[in-house]
Amino acid sequence: MAKEFDLCVIGSGPGGYVAAIRASQLGLKTAIVEKRDLGGVCLNIGCIPTKALLKSAQVAEYLQHADEYGFEAGTIKTDFPKIIKRSRGAADKMSKGVQFLLKTNKIEIIKGKGVFASKSELSIRDGKDKETERIKAKHFIVATGARARELPSLKFDGKTIIDYEQAMKLEKQPKKMVIVGAGAIGIEFAYFYHAIGTDVTVVELQKNILPIEDVDISKELEKIYKKKGMKILTESSVEKVEKKGKKVIATVKTKKGEEKIETDVVLSAVGVVGNIEGLGLEDIGVKVEDGAIQVDRKTYQTGVKGVYAIGDVAGPPWLAHKATHEALRCVERIAGHDPQPINYENIPGCTYCQPQVASVGLTEAQAKEQGYKIKVAKFPFQANGKAVGAGQIDGFVKVVFDEKYGEWLGCHMIGADVTDLIAEAVVARDLETTGHEIIQAIHPHPTLSEAVMEAVAEAYGEGVHLGTPPKKK
Repeated sequence: MAKEFDLCVIGSGPGGYVAAIRASQLGLKTAIVEKRDLGGVCLNIGCIPTKALLKSAQVAEYLQHADEYGFEAGTIKTDFPKIIKRSRGAADKMSKGVQFLLKTNKIEIIKGKGVFASKSELSIRDGKDKETERIKAKHFIVATGARARELPSLKFDGKTIIDYEQAMKLEKQPKKMVIVGAGAIGIEFAYFYHAIGTDVTVVELQKNILPIEDVDISKELEKIYKKKGMKILTESSVEKVEKKGKKVIATVKTKKGEEKIETDVVLSAVGVVGNIEGLGLEDIGVKVEDGAIQVDRKTYQTGVKGVYAIGDVAGPPWLAHKATHEALRCVERIAGHDPQPINYENIPGCTYCQPQVASVGLTEAQAKEQGYKIKVAKFPFQANGKAVGAGQIDGFVKVVFDEKYGEWLGCHMIGADVTDLIAEAVVARDLETTGHEIIQAIHPHPTLSEAVMEAVAEAYGEGVHLGTPPKKK
């Protein structure tokens, strides 16, 4: 006899487990189905373990420049297996934390793959696709996440051509690596491997790395990385990869012609695609398009009553914090509440390389395309006392304001710890804060946050720390 629940969540990532916990808090009898490790991609093979790797890379850079801080570090030796082990430890700790939270909230954890048998019933399958039990529920939330997108010309083999999961679990550090794709995932791995001594070449099809960012941010990061010795090929593509003994040869089509690059491994980081296959979605009438489940962006319900989808599987932006907020709003609506809809124009994006990149809202180019008359300014971290004292002066804060009404259209940052600074712009935009209100809000000194206020002051001709001459009236 099938177990019955008010809500069954399929997938336990930052969307799934949050949905289950909130549902339990609201009095719904809840189950969560997970075929792998609790916490999903983010906690196990995404956000958390990669940040552990990136911290090791940052420590490596500190050691390499120890003399600048008054220390003699001597010979620095990289223990690659230990770096990987530390990263896996961080992931395991967070996964156990999710298990604790689910049990504390009296949520039934069901191991296996969930496949819809009908609109109200889920078949639980084991690793051999054999049914082990059935679940009945009034409501289902599909939160199965996404996986690395595979290009036809770059099929993953786990050895010469790898995805991001394999890149964070390599047994041996490669001497040379070609990374295809310069989005957030590609750039984070490029930074990590380059910082610990791997010869890295980045290949990006678009004109700039981090192509969705403001062009000034992209160009600044490319300049910094090229100065550090990283090879970056934009407007280029890997046409084929061939094995040659223990090495591989990547044939790259560039602006200047064809180039062959000898490497140990090729990391393909060209985006993600939703995990929609094998769930029985089509059998119950759920519409899938372009690799994503189609939903109402206010209720997250699919075209099938009682079946919802959130997070990566429901399409872009593919961000953990977006999945979490969709989870909360979806469950609250199921429970009869009326939560405020998500403002999809105010979701921040972060890239955790060093220097970090963070942004929210319109780029300068987008603002102009949309017909705004704008005020734009940048404030460099080399003029910020905290950054100078820390020896981290790369980067700047760039702001974009509507000249007519003072609306904060966009904020774009590159520099140390800017992924922590971007929240000010997110909250301010949600509250419809004007530029003058940001200027008048007292920012503590010395802090990196002052750079935000200083950039806004520059946009309004009130900056005092860049030596900008007064504007003629």
